[in-house]
Formats: sequence, structure tokens, C-alpha cells
Amino acid sequence: MRVYVPLTLTGLAAAHRAGELGPGPLTAYAVTPALREWYVSDDIEELEYAALNRAASASLRLIAGDPKAARRRVVVAVDVPDGAAVADPDSILDASSLGEVTIASAVPLAKAAAVHVDSDEADEDVTAAAAALGAADLGDDDAQFTVDGAEDHELLWFGVQEIPGLIG
Repeated sequence: MRVYVPLTLTGLAAAHRAGELGPGPLTAYAVTPALREWYVSDDIEELEYAALNRAASASLRLIAGDPKAARRRVVVAVDVPDGAAVADPDSILDASSLGEVTIASAVPLAKAAAVHVDSDEADEDVTAAAAALGAADLGDDDAQFTVDGAEDHELLWFGVQEIPGLIG
């Protein structure tokens, strides 16, 4: 099963040093039945893209919570055994947790298929979005517009062997 783990560049550097994403439990995003129903598509690539975007939003929250973190969203795509990623049955209907899964233990970075990271050009919009996130959560439409501005940037694809260049 492909899951998308949200991180910051600092978190990616720590995972690279440790050789694993963790320790567990890890929050990740995947194509869950609830995400499938919400997205209303049978195209697995579209569904995985939706899960990746959910993870990118979670990465933005990590950035907002860490003033020292570089203002670039990071998502690691990892393949885990079926059943290793479990959706919380109590939050299946909660729109904010669509696609969210928990992985009980650390995952070797060798299981990563790719790393997705914002380009340098997204820095200004991601910075503004991180600053506006709290107000957007409280229903401020202008702040939500700012947060949505970060989502206008596509995350770039990098091979796992490129991690040293991303964190260096």
C-alpha cells in the first residue's frame, strides 16, 4: 500500500540520518474508503494525488508549528505492507482527517518510492499560508484564500537518492 508521510525538511534530514521514518506511530495519508467516497473517482492515480495533497496540507501544519522549519512542504511516498496503515474508525466521517492513516512502527527509508518537495518559488506562498493557518481554521475567508495559495504550487518529485541534495 502506498502512503504519504508529511514532513518538514528538518524531519526529512532526521529520517535520512536515522535511515527510517519514525519512530511510530506515524501519521500518513493513503487512499482509504472515506477518501475514495469523498473524491468520487475510481482512477487510482487521481486518488493517490488526492492523498498526496492531504499529506501536503499536513506538512503545512508541521511548518506552521515550527518557526525554524524551512518553508517548503515535504511528503515522502512510502510503500508499506497491506494492513500496516490503519484508518481511525472514530474519525472516518471527519472531513479534516480524510485519508489519514496511522502506521504503528517506524518505516525504513529504503521503502520510500519518492520524495515530493516544494520548489523554491513556493517559499513566499508557503510562508504566508503557514502564518494564516490559524485564522483560516477559525473561518477567516481571507486567511483561507492565503492557505489555498500554497496549494497552487505542485510538489516536485525527487528520487530517494536525491535526499542529500534536498537537505544539504
